[in-house]
Amino acid sequence: MNKIEENKQRVRKILGKLEKVYPAIQCPLKHSNPWELLVATILSAQCTDKRVNLVTPALFAKYRTIRDYAQACSGELEKLIQSTGFYRSKAKNIQGAAEAILRKYNGKVPDRMEDLVELPGVGRKTANVLLGHAFDTPGLSVDTHMIRLNGLLGFTRHRSPVKIEHDLMEIVPVKKWTLYSDLIIRHGRVRCVARRPECARCEIKVYCPSAKK
Repeated sequence: MNKIEENKQRVRKILGKLEKVYPAIQCPLKHSNPWELLVATILSAQCTDKRVNLVTPALFAKYRTIRDYAQACSGELEKLIQSTGFYRSKAKNIQGAAEAILRKYNGKVPDRMEDLVELPGVGRKTANVLLGHAFDTPGLSVDTHMIRLNGLLGFTRHRSPVKIEHDLMEIVPVKKWTLYSDLIIRHGRVRCVARRPECARCEIKVYCPSAKK
């Protein structure tokens, strides 16, 4: 059996185990439509999902439509999102994305990777979050947890998110891309914590070559 086939088998076993550990897992960013998810994902850069979810209720209540964001007073928008950090650049990206969507896509968030990554503040990770959770299109969202855990699991030797994404495309079933991302990210937050991984209690340690014996 070659390495890719071996990794495919381990991925299937890891998915099966983590689906039982984290049943009915959902997108951690609260939203009610694709635009709200896009805003929340932009805000989540260098910020916890918990903090974003504390900020977005007031934000979504004040600005109801994409046009509202495009026409918002930048100072007021910045004040509402200030606690997420880097609020000036985030406000600029949110308003820039709103303007682009109104101008180029008739006010609808695009549902293709090539269009999403052209929006201000949107890279492949953000685009894959949108594709997976707003448009039901499988996507591998490679964040810091995905980089770290897939390295520990031996599924990639790269540190580049794009290269890791391509490595995972070869071994993770396409229909499971979004689910795999969600499960690995959750496991990285709950069990395989960067500063103190709980290898002894890890539910997938038998499949992890880096687990402490």
